[in-house]
Amino acid sequence: MKKSLSVLMCLLILFGLSPQSLAADYDEVLHDTAQYVYKTVQNPQVGSVGGEWAVMGLARSGADIPSAYYENYYRRVEDYVKECGGVLHNQKYTEYSRVIIALTAIGKNPAEVSGYNLLESLGDYENTIRQGINGSIWALIALDSGNYDIPQNINAKTQATREMYINHILENQTPDGGWALSGNSADPDITGMALQALAKYRDNENVNAAIEKALLCMSQMQNENGGFSTWESENSESAVQMLTALCELGISQEDERFVKNQNTILDNLLTYYDGNGGFGHTKDGGTNQMATEQGLYALAAVKRFSQGKNSLYCMSDAIKVSVNQTEELKNSDIQKADIVSPEKTFEDIKGHENQSAIEELSRRGVIDGKTENSFEPDQTMTRAEFAAIVTRGLGLPLKEVSGFEDVTYEDWFYSYVNTAYAYGIVNGISDREFNPGGTITREEAAVMLQRAAKLCGMDTDIDAVLARDVLAGFLDYVKASDWAFGSLAFCYREGILPDDAMEIKPKEPVKRAEIAQMLYNTLKLSGLL
Repeated sequence: MKKSLSVLMCLLILFGLSPQSLAADYDEVLHDTAQYVYKTVQNPQVGSVGGEWAVMGLARSGADIPSAYYENYYRRVEDYVKECGGVLHNQKYTEYSRVIIALTAIGKNPAEVSGYNLLESLGDYENTIRQGINGSIWALIALDSGNYDIPQNINAKTQATREMYINHILENQTPDGGWALSGNSADPDITGMALQALAKYRDNENVNAAIEKALLCMSQMQNENGGFSTWESENSESAVQMLTALCELGISQEDERFVKNQNTILDNLLTYYDGNGGFGHTKDGGTNQMATEQGLYALAAVKRFSQGKNSLYCMSDAIKVSVNQTEELKNSDIQKADIVSPEKTFEDIKGHENQSAIEELSRRGVIDGKTENSFEPDQTMTRAEFAAIVTRGLGLPLKEVSGFEDVTYEDWFYSYVNTAYAYGIVNGISDREFNPGGTITREEAAVMLQRAAKLCGMDTDIDAVLARDVLAGFLDYVKASDWAFGSLAFCYREGILPDDAMEIKPKEPVKRAEIAQMLYNTLKLSGLL
């Protein structure tokens, strides 16, 4: 599909074909863009790029994204909010609005994040509108995304109401009918955003009149290729905001007011698509991450409109993500490992890329050093050692029934191997042999940790097509054993294995430091750290 879309793009450029030939494929473009954003923003942070818009776009697109992705984002938000004492920014209150929108999109409550109510800031009218109408626009969108009441802000000079934000937007409509951050001429970007914010208030006579005036203005400003220009420069983001606005207003992108020379706004937006999941800001500027994330949510808005679903920012149908949602599926024997040696570290891991993971596990008694002061991070790990650390990491009660002839009662690992086997985490190399001294390969570790993750209640299912998509970016993915293919894909998809290398090296013995990091990541995803 990616290749075929690339060919279509080339034909469009070379022979001037109508971009309507691509419009029918927008659903496939949406799928590929969602996968591109998921892969390029593996660890979304609080931020306007690689953060909330990526999370919101993925959540509202209907893409098959692991719940752990959203859970991890929420944990980062919690940490961030806690670290800054609930003050996301002293002047830019759109920071609060953006985070509120993303949290609402994943079914989380912005009124309770690490003990802070993020909605409360939007009760401060003066501080919210300090950014001009941008503040009012996004405050309205954020509040309406979850139909939230505006909390009382005891520190505010003026307590905000929805009417105040609506009126602030209306008062700043430009003479030509649109909106702009400054000046007297409409800006398609800001006009599109203002229309999105006002869309739910069309029953207000003044609001409806302002909307109709703005639509006429935008229809007149639309280029013959279906797009829009800001500061005399045509760009994808202007198309995104106006396309999203039409969807929020319940207006088809094929409305005659917004079809120019047989080109719709969607047609124009697709001309910025690079054929590989990304969008450009301009047609000759290459893939741009911000443009890609905005392109994603615009296509999500179109899809939701075409399917008769709630609009992009009407999130009563948001997915439900809870950091504790795995509890029902988690084996009841699993327990968190408590810290027993708070200061534990090793001399040979100082400055090591996996130092934090090693220390977190060793301080909980999950993993040992080779000596008291030496961890030997680059040494390999035996199958018996792995059985021991995963059993300790999950806090499983030890089993004493042996299933292997080469695991005897006198062996230090006797209970650990039998326990890991009893819970289905490890298998033997035959019905009667475990090979406790054999080294663990990367693909073996992936299989065992996928089983551990399932025991913790995580959704570990991954089909063959998705597994291939995940692993195809590695030069040697075909060298992975068939029985490990899905497990490797799961570990890369969830971030248990880092995907910054060019090769998987599936059959290479995995280092002790790598194993520590993989187990740490698994326990973190499972809420056990």
